[in-house]
Amino acid sequence: MDAVAVLLALAAIFLWGTVAARLERADLAAPIVFTALGAGLVGLGLVDAGAAPETLKPLAEVALVWVLFSDAARVRVQDLRADLGRYSRLLGIGLPLTILAGWGLARWFFPDLDGWLALLVAAALAPTDAALGVPVVTNPAVPSRIRRLITVESGLNDGIATPVVMFAIAGAAAVEGVEGAAGLGTALTQLAIGALIGVAVGGAGGFLLRLTRRKGWAAEEFAGIAVLALALAAYVLAIVVGGNGFVAAFCGGLAFGATAGRRGRAELVFLEQASGLVSLLVWLAFGAIAIPILLDRLSPMLVLYAVLSLTVVRMVPVAIATIGSGLDRNTVLFVGWFGPRGLASLVFALLALEELGESDAALAVTVIAATVFLSVVAHGASAAPLAARYGRAEAARGPEAGGAVADVAVRGLPRRHPKAPVPDDTAPPRGGEAESGGAS
Repeated sequence: MDAVAVLLALAAIFLWGTVAARLERADLAAPIVFTALGAGLVGLGLVDAGAAPETLKPLAEVALVWVLFSDAARVRVQDLRADLGRYSRLLGIGLPLTILAGWGLARWFFPDLDGWLALLVAAALAPTDAALGVPVVTNPAVPSRIRRLITVESGLNDGIATPVVMFAIAGAAAVEGVEGAAGLGTALTQLAIGALIGVAVGGAGGFLLRLTRRKGWAAEEFAGIAVLALALAAYVLAIVVGGNGFVAAFCGGLAFGATAGRRGRAELVFLEQASGLVSLLVWLAFGAIAIPILLDRLSPMLVLYAVLSLTVVRMVPVAIATIGSGLDRNTVLFVGWFGPRGLASLVFALLALEELGESDAALAVTVIAATVFLSVVAHGASAAPLAARYGRAEAARGPEAGGAVADVAVRGLPRRHPKAPVPDDTAPPRGGEAESGGAS
């Protein structure tokens, strides 16, 4: 990348930080701004789109590691108890059905995609990104249990889809004869090793941080940096011993959230801010790499697949998964529509492009890019008005059934967060009661 392009990117990040709230009120979200900036840099000849995937691979990997770790760490078992059945339905039934539907549709629409590349498209587009529908998950008019349902699903489905994406890339590489490609058996072994390493590193790191906080040894100003390093350590260690680093990051986040205690999520703030910075650069890379490919291959069939991916492929599985869950039709439609495709899908596409090469992965990346781009526009424009409309309809029906529940923080691009007191488990328990493990 040209030095001028780097300077422009850094200036854009700074300027976004100074006017983000103003622009977001006008529904001009960061993904749109930085995607346009990336495409503009290519148009000005400041970025070589052909060489960019290899150059940006470390950026994409770091972004995915931090996103997987922070998403998983934020959603703890205690957060799932209120509506465990609904979460299980969306993740255990809805997500697999979405992948299967997307796989079949990709094979039908694009005969040039073999089975592995079609699976790559389907799995990469299955995860949702609540950060692209911020007005939905932050609007108090929307019932708290629905906000939490959308947020928890978004926080966990990218990690669940990651093994499928990695398996699909390995299968496609083996079929295409990519040099150094791992076989399917090797890929499965790597996934298992990555899970074990992630649980060990994340669990031990969370326990140690909690222990040192209670003894007064931990410096709060460095705790966030420690968690940042822990996420990368899980990834790197898994790679060193022959495992999958991304699965290690996700499993490490789950284990950290379970063992770090009540202050665990406070330490995630720095990690979220760092991943927010990297996210902006990934959206810029998306504009620089994927948009030129998309423009070269744009077709009516491509647009139709993107539309169906955001509607039928997402909404029908959600409807099937929520049968008998107690959700009314309007809520099912609302949850089904607000499944934006975002950062995880982009990173999966960039990794596939780097691993398989443009000649083999271009069509798959184009399909992913078209769907994500349409999602950014459609969900960004509809989030605020539909959330307000749905909230008014629910308010007219009376108080929220089952009572309100606390929100789960949304991982996303840097934005304003309301200040809230953070419970401190460094103080001795009151009344001589023993501290409960990780209770909120």
